Amino acid sequence: PRTGASGAGRSAVPGARWGRSVDYVWSLLMVAVMTVIGLLLVEVLDLGNIALLFLVPVMFAAANFSLRAGLFAGLASSLAYNFCFLPPTGTLTVANPENVVSIIVLLGVAVVTSQFAARVRAQADLASASARQNAALASFSRQLTACATREELMPAICADIARLIDVHAVLLLPSPQGPALAAAFPPEDTLGQIEMAAAQWAIDNEQPAGRSSATLIASDWLFHPLRASRAENGRGVLGVLGIARTDARDPVRSDQLPLLMSLLDQASIALDRMTLEEESVKAREIAQRDRLRSALLSSVSHDLRTPLTTILSAAQELRQTLGESQDAVSRTEGALAATIESEAQRLNRFVANLLDMARVEAGALPMKPEAIDLFDAVASAAHDTRDALTGRRVDLEIPADIPLVRLDPVLLHHCLINLLDNAGRYGDPGTAILVRCARTREGLILSVIDQGPGIPQGEELRVFETFTRLEGSDRVRQGTGLGLAIVKGFAEAMGLAVAASNADGNADAGADAGADAGAGRGTGACFTIAIPEGLLVSPLHDEDIL
Repeated sequence: PRTGASGAGRSAVPGARWGRSVDYVWSLLMVAVMTVIGLLLVEVLDLGNIALLFLVPVMFAAANFSLRAGLFAGLASSLAYNFCFLPPTGTLTVANPENVVSIIVLLGVAVVTSQFAARVRAQADLASASARQNAALASFSRQLTACATREELMPAICADIARLIDVHAVLLLPSPQGPALAAAFPPEDTLGQIEMAAAQWAIDNEQPAGRSSATLIASDWLFHPLRASRAENGRGVLGVLGIARTDARDPVRSDQLPLLMSLLDQASIALDRMTLEEESVKAREIAQRDRLRSALLSSVSHDLRTPLTTILSAAQELRQTLGESQDAVSRTEGALAATIESEAQRLNRFVANLLDMARVEAGALPMKPEAIDLFDAVASAAHDTRDALTGRRVDLEIPADIPLVRLDPVLLHHCLINLLDNAGRYGDPGTAILVRCARTREGLILSVIDQGPGIPQGEELRVFETFTRLEGSDRVRQGTGLGLAIVKGFAEAMGLAVAASNADGNADAGADAGADAGAGRGTGACFTIAIPEGLLVSPLHDEDIL
């Protein structure tokens, strides 16, 4: 840090409270001039009028120099008036007692006059200082308003505060690794470990830290937090501003503290505004991207439905026609037609998922709840996904006394289809799929468990994100990453909660459901749908609750 030219001002100079010595020299010189003028006019004016001449240097000294300079001029005027004009002249002796009164009155008038003049001067100085501070704040605010980006704003804050307070300045932003140096003036300024600790303390406690504060005074820098205008948004402290000098003085004088606080408030507002603008721009970009994606999904899926329906119908008719012929060529062509039909059905499911995802993101899910038997719902979903589950067995562990649930049958059917299709596609070949329903105090837990590598630790929430397929798990094989996102969207629309875990550590899946069901299942993935008690058609009894 540098030593400022204006430095500490008068308050830092020894004896500055008595004023400058040149002020007393000028005061004494003016008294001498008034004495000479009085001597020239002594034959014309009486002694009372000559005494008034000495009020001029008193008022001038008090108004332009200081109160003490005015009092000194008043005392010098009394002595000069006594020495030169009151008989016996040439001495400080007063022969006539009436002249003593004149001296006392002159001295008293000089004191009162100097006090009034000094008060007026102090008010003028205060008004001038206030005007300068307001002008500095206005200029600072204009400089910050002109900054269009955070990269322009932070150096401008440091440069202007360093110029106005005559210090070195640094700006640090909070980060997971600790305070990060964002700007400095001069740019070559660096901070040590003590300074970084003081900056971190200021961020954590939202209080000043460092030199001339109550905390970590070993630091050469004083750090002030820049607080957000709306802390309820979770931003708290936006950053900390550090100031320092190269000499032994404190970073900021007491008379500069109000200006510094005003500058910090302006900087906080500007930095908060820039943060809000950046967040607003990001939110608009995300909203626009989501709207475009939803529009694209909806448009593509609608445009594909008609040709897909035509392809499916043609493939089915061709397969049936070729199936009636017994020659080898027809059988080969029939197999090709069956492949076309199968792939067209898979593409049709993909288009249906696109439409469903667009409906979820648009919030356009018509709800028609009715009483549903979970066993029938799961059996119907298993029947509709029989092609995807070829070569697999679906084990149902749904007790007969499970109550009906009041849900939308179409949305629930879509959820179960996607869960079963997901288990059939990602489970190990030839393994069984377990669908289990268990009662809890909160309602029902419906679980779909496959036998495969499972889900990586810590990725249980990401698996439900749109277009997410996790590396190193059974979620990375062929697929679009939409099925589980649709399950989550439909389930939440019905008031249900979905979760993912690995089967070996999932308590809700029912580890005690039976040795035959649980034997040899490995880890695998377990997806659960929690149905709250409020959606059950008949209430649960205490003896039925696990």
